[in-house]
Amino acid sequence: MPTLAVHPVTAPDASGREPERWLVFLHGILGSGANWRTFARQITAAKPELGALLVDLRLHGESRGLPPPHTVAAAARDVVEACAGKRVTAVLGHSFGGKVAIECARTLALEHLFVVDSTPGARPDYRGSSNVRSVVELLRELPEHFPDRNAFTQWAVDRGVSRPTAMWLAMNVRADDQGRFVFRVDVPSIRVMMEDYFKVDLWDVIEDGAQTTHLIAGGKSEVLDAADLDRARALPRCTVDVIPDAGHWVHVDAPDALREMVLGYLG
Repeated sequence: MPTLAVHPVTAPDASGREPERWLVFLHGILGSGANWRTFARQITAAKPELGALLVDLRLHGESRGLPPPHTVAAAARDVVEACAGKRVTAVLGHSFGGKVAIECARTLALEHLFVVDSTPGARPDYRGSSNVRSVVELLRELPEHFPDRNAFTQWAVDRGVSRPTAMWLAMNVRADDQGRFVFRVDVPSIRVMMEDYFKVDLWDVIEDGAQTTHLIAGGKSEVLDAADLDRARALPRCTVDVIPDAGHWVHVDAPDALREMVLGYLG
C-alpha cells in the first residue's frame, strides 16, 4: 500500500534525542516538501527542541500511487496517518497546503495553525489563483517525453509560463528507464484535487477556535481579500498578518519576515 513521504528535519543534537514537538510543513499544488527545507532548517536551528516534518502531499514528490478520492480531506487524512506517533503541535500550510492544514486541525490537537496565503473559504471564481490553474490546464497538453529537462523548460516558456516558474515545474521532470525525460505528475488527478480546493469551505474549523490560527497573507497576492481578513480578525483565536512586499510565494519573497513571524508565534 503506497504511503505518504515525510522528510524529517532536526537541529544537530549530539545526544541523538528526538525532538519533543513537531511542526509539519505542507506545500502547494505541484510543489513538494523540499520547497520548505531551507525554511524548516532555520526554524529548527532557532528552536532545537522542535522538529520539522516536510510532507510530500499525495500525487506530489515521492508520494505516488495513493488511491482516490483526490480531495483536500483525503490529503489531510494522509498527513494525520503519516504523523501518527509524533507529537505534532503545529502545522504550516501554503496555498493548497494551507487548506489541507486547516482540515488536519479537525483531528490533530494543535497549538498553532499557520495558513500562508491560502483562503479558508470556497473560491468558485478561482480568484487569486488563476495563474496556478492556467499552468495545470497547460500541462494537460504535455508531450509524452522530452530529450532533457531544459527542453521541458523551454516548452513551458514558449507557452507563456515565466522562466522561474518553468524551472520550478521542471523539478518534476525525471528520466525514465529508456532515458527519456517525462513529467512525473498525474495531471488529471492534480486537476481534480485542485478543483476540490476551490470548492471546499473550512471557515468552521477556524471559527471553532480549538487552536490558535495564524492567517498570513502576501500583500501583493489576491488569494485573500479584505473580507477574508476582516472575518479572521473578528475571531478571538485568530491572528492576521500581511507581509506587504510578498506575493503568493511568501516564503520565497519574504523568507526573513515570515520566519521571524512564525518564531514569534511559536514562542
